Amino acid sequence: MEERECFLGWQMLIPGQSKRLWHLFERFGSPVEAWKSTEKQLVAVGGFTADGARELILRRRGINIEAELALLEKKGVKFVHHGEPGYPEALENIFDPPPGLFIRGTIFYNGSPAVAIVGSRKATSYGLTVAEKLAGDLARAGITVVSGMAQGIDTAAHKGVLSAGGRTVAVLGCGVDVPYPRENSRVREEIAISGALVSEFPLMTIPQPWHFPVRNRIISGLSGGVVIVEAAERSGALITADFALDQGREVLAVPGNVTSYLSRGSNRLIRQGACPVQDAGDILEELGLDRLFRVEEPAVPRVKLSPEEDVVKKLLSVEPVTLDQLVDSSGLPAQKVLVALTFLEMKGLVRQLPGKLYITNK
Repeated sequence: MEERECFLGWQMLIPGQSKRLWHLFERFGSPVEAWKSTEKQLVAVGGFTADGARELILRRRGINIEAELALLEKKGVKFVHHGEPGYPEALENIFDPPPGLFIRGTIFYNGSPAVAIVGSRKATSYGLTVAEKLAGDLARAGITVVSGMAQGIDTAAHKGVLSAGGRTVAVLGCGVDVPYPRENSRVREEIAISGALVSEFPLMTIPQPWHFPVRNRIISGLSGGVVIVEAAERSGALITADFALDQGREVLAVPGNVTSYLSRGSNRLIRQGACPVQDAGDILEELGLDRLFRVEEPAVPRVKLSPEEDVVKKLLSVEPVTLDQLVDSSGLPAQKVLVALTFLEMKGLVRQLPGKLYITNK
């Protein structure tokens, strides 16, 4: 078997355990020699127990490399291994790099720099709005945005890039052909066209809890810096921040509400020295990209507003407010505020959240 086929075989056999695979390759001299090893050699050289070696041999016999290569081609998925052209240069020298990656789409284009945006799955409207805007602004500046396709902040970041017509990379904790989260199916397809879906897990691998901390090192490894938007004290996003520091990447964080438990982790990062982020310009400046890339605000067509709509619009921000609060602050009758909100929503300037809460959409 050729080296590429052996890399693929090992990635199918022991996915998500790159440290173990690199140790095995080192012991045997190469992935090819490791693949050809016998049960006795796996025990004597590879450090396996007799039962572990026996199980590995049985599973190895069940792998059909040719069939897998045909399936990859059918599904439009590329497999690249460490050291091969097409393997992301940013991952080459990180600690514990994935021996192989499954890629649907194109990770980078013309060496464009990348920034990761990650955060809480159970994000607030503030966090979602900020993540979407930061990602969109970075995309308009020509930056590739990397995230993890999880619900909450990750999804908002991907959507922000797609809305801006930019490039985004989603690093998954499952196979690139597995629809997870299911509600992100449309987003996944759009990312595969304009960016890439990436995973070290083989096709048809369903997500497991331990997959996500493992994939976080790839998110940070692909990026020049990691931006944390809303993270609780035990958030998985903080694991990504730790990986970023170990890999020599910059860590940045968006300041959050001091009374919100979802901001305790991100606010703590700032106290520990992470760069505070108010806008995309802060990110570019911290990464030394501000002279090469400039944030371009999206062109907003002028929309004619009635006097009541103008009053209500000026009272809205990314912090959700109720109808009663708007009535009290505006001094307008409740009916006129409702009418103004309806027309502002139709004009794309206001977004209504569950619970009849309102935020600005621009």
